[in-house]
Amino acid sequence: MEFITYEQEGFVGVVTINRPKALNALNSQVLDELEATFDAIDLDTTRAVVLTGAGEKSFVAGADIGEMSTLTKAEGEAFGKKGNDVFRKIETFPIPVIAAINGFALGGGCEISMSCDIRICSENAVFGPVCGGTQRLARLVGAGMAKQMIYTARNIKADEAYRIGLVNAVYPLEELLPAAKKMAAGIAANAPIAVRNCKKAINGGSQVDMDTAIVIEEKLFGDCFETEDQKAGMGNFLEKDKEKKLKVVPFQNK
Repeated sequence: MEFITYEQEGFVGVVTINRPKALNALNSQVLDELEATFDAIDLDTTRAVVLTGAGEKSFVAGADIGEMSTLTKAEGEAFGKKGNDVFRKIETFPIPVIAAINGFALGGGCEISMSCDIRICSENAVFGPVCGGTQRLARLVGAGMAKQMIYTARNIKADEAYRIGLVNAVYPLEELLPAAKKMAAGIAANAPIAVRNCKKAINGGSQVDMDTAIVIEEKLFGDCFETEDQKAGMGNFLEKDKEKKLKVVPFQNK
């Protein structure tokens, strides 16, 4: 891989878009390498992923204008589809993906961050959605705010992104990646089947009416039973509860 690096830290995978001289802009090669990287992640040994950009200035500054400037209408549509396919792969990836947004998240950079389950950012982060954000942004921050941001083409800084709910937390730059890894490790420590099914339930349920969503939840809840996760988790709970009761000394009024 030329532009993507991957590191495994315990049950956490760290994917870094490594094109800092171009502010980690997305071109066809970056998108192809991102897709290949996520396809290669071992889901038996990885329970959460952190996605970030190399350097201190930019998470992803958008799509590569140099590449896009010469595209025909058909080629432009194909390039947009290539990006959307990668974003959708991340969005539907079986395990949680945390975006650690270090600096610019413009255009496709904002979109790829919105494809992640959780977004945290550095204090110098700047967000700028464009036409590709018409679907995810409205679902995250509401149609009114999304239309305002897209119609005015106005970039917003980290504090405003936090205020409107686009990101979950803001950190000093040097604390961002450690915080993302710590969060990912916390997720990885939980029962993996339950975590995966929670992601499926939230993603699937958000696209349908409540009655249908409840059925999705019920099926995924039932799917957790008769698994090692369920047996171990409930067994530990019952054992701890039994020990707690044994430690209770009856009150004696002498």
